[in-house]
Amino acid sequence: MPMRRVFPTICVLLAATGAIAAEPLLHRQIDRAVAKRAGGPLAGPASDAEFMRRVYLDLSGTIPTSAEARSFLADKNSAKRQKLVDRLLAGPNYARRMQEALSVMLLERRVGKNVSAKSWEKYLRNSFAKNKPWDRLAGEILSGEGRSEPSQPAIKFFVVGGRTDQHQMTRDVARLFLGMDVQCAQCHDHPSIDEYTQADYFGLLAYLTSSKVKKNPKTQLAYFVETPLAGPLDFASVFSPEDKRKTGPRLPGKKEIAVPTFEKGKEIDQPAKDGVPAVPKFRPRTLLSEQLTSAGNERFKRNSVNRFWYLMMGRGLVHPLDLMHKGNPPSHPKLLGQLADRFAKQKFDVKWLLREMALSETYQRSGLLPKGVRAEDAPAERYQAAIAKPLSAEQLTWSLLQATGNLDALMKAAEVKDSKFTFKDYINGRIPLPADIAETMLLMTSVFGNPPGEAEVDFAPAVGHSLYLLNEPLLQSWLKPKGGNLVDRLGKLKEPAKVAEELYLSVLTRLPNDEENTEVAEYLKRFEKRRSEAIGELAWALLASAEFRLNH
Repeated sequence: MPMRRVFPTICVLLAATGAIAAEPLLHRQIDRAVAKRAGGPLAGPASDAEFMRRVYLDLSGTIPTSAEARSFLADKNSAKRQKLVDRLLAGPNYARRMQEALSVMLLERRVGKNVSAKSWEKYLRNSFAKNKPWDRLAGEILSGEGRSEPSQPAIKFFVVGGRTDQHQMTRDVARLFLGMDVQCAQCHDHPSIDEYTQADYFGLLAYLTSSKVKKNPKTQLAYFVETPLAGPLDFASVFSPEDKRKTGPRLPGKKEIAVPTFEKGKEIDQPAKDGVPAVPKFRPRTLLSEQLTSAGNERFKRNSVNRFWYLMMGRGLVHPLDLMHKGNPPSHPKLLGQLADRFAKQKFDVKWLLREMALSETYQRSGLLPKGVRAEDAPAERYQAAIAKPLSAEQLTWSLLQATGNLDALMKAAEVKDSKFTFKDYINGRIPLPADIAETMLLMTSVFGNPPGEAEVDFAPAVGHSLYLLNEPLLQSWLKPKGGNLVDRLGKLKEPAKVAEELYLSVLTRLPNDEENTEVAEYLKRFEKRRSEAIGELAWALLASAEFRLNH
């Protein structure tokens, strides 16, 4: 073939390749932005052990087994970190981890009887297992009415305890999906944030004011349906009550939607039938689900990536997460915009976003600052070193079970039918130890989770946490030798060095140093007459340590 005929084709291929290369991988954009803003030296890369524990907790919700740790630490493949990230994202625990994290974020540990916790968890877990796009999942949660089986669990966001009125729903939608704490804008414009206006508040309220919980009188199935909206909402500032204003549904910074009028009796599209409520012609909450989650809604995109960034990095680019406004700018404005735009361009692919974050040097950085750099000179918002994150109640539960070697046995335990287990009855000694995973999780979240309605963002250690780890009979039972659990396995090892290795890999996902090896050997020698009990005490000491309690 003549060269002149090949050359144009090569040019086209090179041009296409150049177009692709013009948009760098997101994780490299992250690292460039963080390095530019650092204002000082950056911490070096985390050790393999540190990285492995961190990414397991963030993408699977638990620590690895000692066998998994050994295998990864011994692997010499230079691409092993990327391979581990990909394996965890494709693994069975990823969906459970995201279900737990997003459930805590969205429900804030509120409970309710209209939708069972099991059906909500299954709905979220299946959504993340299928990698449902985030805009679609958020849209389903905002629009779900419960008229059909697939959408029934989605209504739980609106019908949990504490969200029984439309004002609370409005505030929570604004906080969790738009990054705006508009509570102080209900009665007047926000006193300190110019961007949060009373008109914004009532514009959001107008989407939700006609949504109500109704039950099928025959089946007692709950629905969260819309009723006909009479017209725009009236509102006035408490400082100028004579200045009456109106608004139809409107997102902050967007155009108001005109509320259509219908002849009396013509407002309904589908009449009620067999206990299923009627469907009105004008459904503002359906419009909310479409408009709020649109790729053109900058607030939704930025809030979404900011919250996923928080889950992975330990701090939002905008922090607090629900105060996204000009007076509280992002630590890295350009990066936040890049994350938001790329996320939308990638069709709101959550796995893709988390993968890019996990592959960044920023995420894989050591938690130790460079030598000579003081903590006060390296504020967290610069991300010069990895930020230590508290384990959630769920992460702590799975990790304790994994570390002590009791997970498999409890997973195989028969589910308690119609369990009557309550935290109050348990702590007052009226019922025995939890019998299955669900009861165990209920106990642990009652101890380590925040009260219902409180966001779990900042670390809030409490005396009760320490007392629980010190005295809890359940944890003590996990440290008794039985059925191949950790203490049972350690008791069969003769050499103190082997005991130390298996203990530290199982609990802290790292090998012991020389000093720790010596301490284990001396402790076992000192208490050789009650060796099994001594091994349990060694394990307890590591489980109760800050190193175990934090994701670092």
